[in-house]
Amino acid sequence: MRIIVTGGSGKLGRTVVSTLRDEGHDVVNLDQHGERGAVVRVDLTDYGQVIDAIAGVDDRHDGADAIVHLAAIPAPGLASDTATFRNNMLATHNVLQAARRLGITRIVTASSETVLGLPFDVPPPYIPVDEEYPARPESTYSLVKHLEETMAIELVRWNPDLSITALRFSNVMDPEDYAAFPGFDADASSRKWNLWGYIDARDGAQAVSRALANAGPGFDRFIIAAADTVMSRPNAELVAEVFPGVEVRGDLGVNTTLLSIDKARRVLGFEPAHSWRDHVTA
Repeated sequence: MRIIVTGGSGKLGRTVVSTLRDEGHDVVNLDQHGERGAVVRVDLTDYGQVIDAIAGVDDRHDGADAIVHLAAIPAPGLASDTATFRNNMLATHNVLQAARRLGITRIVTASSETVLGLPFDVPPPYIPVDEEYPARPESTYSLVKHLEETMAIELVRWNPDLSITALRFSNVMDPEDYAAFPGFDADASSRKWNLWGYIDARDGAQAVSRALANAGPGFDRFIIAAADTVMSRPNAELVAEVFPGVEVRGDLGVNTTLLSIDKARRVLGFEPAHSWRDHVTA
C-alpha cells in the first residue's frame, strides 16, 4: 500500500516508517521536522495543507491507501494546556476529515495509555487494566486523546465503511533506553504512574502494521504495551505495596504486563517480540 504517516520523524514514527518500508509499502512522511528530502513538511493544524498533502505532492506521491496518524505534542507538560489542546485536537480532526473527503477508509491513529487514568493518583478500578472501563483522562493531553477517540466513533457511524483503529501506546522505548531500567526497582512508586508499563518502538510499529492488515470496518481501541513490566520485582509485591485494596482480576503473573494486551493479541494478532531484559545484563 501507499501509506501516509504523520509524525514519521518522531521516536515511534521513525520506527513505524522504517518497518512499513521494510514490509514493502510506499511510505510518505508528513511532519514539520526531519531530513530534507525525506519528509513533506506540513502544518497539520492547517486543513488546506493537510488535505492537499494527502491528496498528492508534485512528483512525491498522488494519493494514499491508508493513513497512520502519529503526529502530536507527545505528552503532558511539554506545552501549555491550550497549545496542547489546539494542536492535537485540530491536527487529528484535519487528518481524519481529509481522509473522509478523499475516500481513504483505513486509518490507524495514536491514542495513549493516559486515557486509562494515568498517573493513577486515583487508583485504577482493577488490575490489570484493560479497554473495558470508561476513559478517565487526568490531563489536557489525555482529555484530547479521549475526545479524538470519541470523534472517531462518530465518524465511523457516519461512514460505515471507514476503519479507524486507536492504539493506546504505552511509554515508547528504544533499546538505548533500557540501561536505566534496573534502577526502577529501588522505588516501586517511581513508575507506578503507568503500572510499570512500556512498549518497545519496534513492537509499537508491529502493532501499527497488524492494525493496518487486520482491523475491520468501524472503530476500535487497543492497549499496546510490552509483554512484561519495567520491574524485576514481582507484580504481587508491587501491587500490594502501591495499590493495596485495588481489585485484582486473574493471575498477575510474575512480571507480566499489567496493561492488558489480551484484546490486541486476540483481534489484531499483536505479539510483542522485544523486552528490556534481552538488552540488560543482570
